[in-house]
Amino acid sequence: MTVPLKKKIRYNRAETRAAWILLLPSVIGLICITYLPMIASFTLSLFSWNGLGEMKFLRLENYTRLFTRDTKFYGSLLTTLEYAGISVAGSIVYSMIIALLLNRKIPARGFFRAVFYLPYVLPALAVYLGWKWLYDYNHGFFNYGIKLLGGSSVKFLDSSAMVTPSLACIAVWLSGNLIVIFLAGLQNVPRTYHEAAEIDGANAWQRFWGITIPCMTPIIFYNLLMSLVTNLQVITPALSLTKGGPGTGSYFMCYMLYTQAFKSHKYGYGSAIAVVLFLIIAVFTGILFGTSKSWIFYEGDDKA
Repeated sequence: MTVPLKKKIRYNRAETRAAWILLLPSVIGLICITYLPMIASFTLSLFSWNGLGEMKFLRLENYTRLFTRDTKFYGSLLTTLEYAGISVAGSIVYSMIIALLLNRKIPARGFFRAVFYLPYVLPALAVYLGWKWLYDYNHGFFNYGIKLLGGSSVKFLDSSAMVTPSLACIAVWLSGNLIVIFLAGLQNVPRTYHEAAEIDGANAWQRFWGITIPCMTPIIFYNLLMSLVTNLQVITPALSLTKGGPGTGSYFMCYMLYTQAFKSHKYGYGSAIAVVLFLIIAVFTGILFGTSKSWIFYEGDDKA
């Protein structure tokens, strides 16, 4: 029995109305928490304001100063990109390897899954204070091990060359959320593909590159995007461990924004830094999305 056209129209209207009602809180939250602050930040970047006095319209002077007269800006940008590059690459490789190991049938697999996820949910300050002791030049665990092996102590946090890679290692260790997402993706790789490849004589390495990696590309893309956006906005290590030092070795863009806006009370200048950082993240995000069609495989696609 077919449903009359008028009833179908009423049903569709009711479903549309219900969808809008249910989406409305999220839409309002998105506008109030995301889009309005973005517009306000861009507007404020055109002014000079200390939070109390009169706002002075500067047009693009904050941006001109940032790109031409601020001696710390380009160093901060390079430090941020270096940190993000090491953290993202390390996190993707590390979390994929751990996920592959945890996907195997091993004793106490649930316990080990919890162990590797735990760092992600620990309080950030406690994590960084613990790593501060591990990295300590005189009494740290890492330097103790290096001395036992006959080496000399390394200035992990006191050397401008070592501080960024050292902080990036902490970010890699904290990538438990990526491990969980990779693990979920591995469990959805069709077993029939592996069985067919085994029958054809493919070894484990060939099955990994020919089946597992292509099937995991949507998950890799998601983790890559989320990790990149998160690590480009890094600030916690600088706040809790290094205060931007030594020199500008950990003077990340978000930390520069924090010092200008909330310590020096230059809210307009800080907003200009925020807008530039937003544009940098947007560019990298656009590159990822623009190149994704050439390497992401979805089940049913011709490429594999």
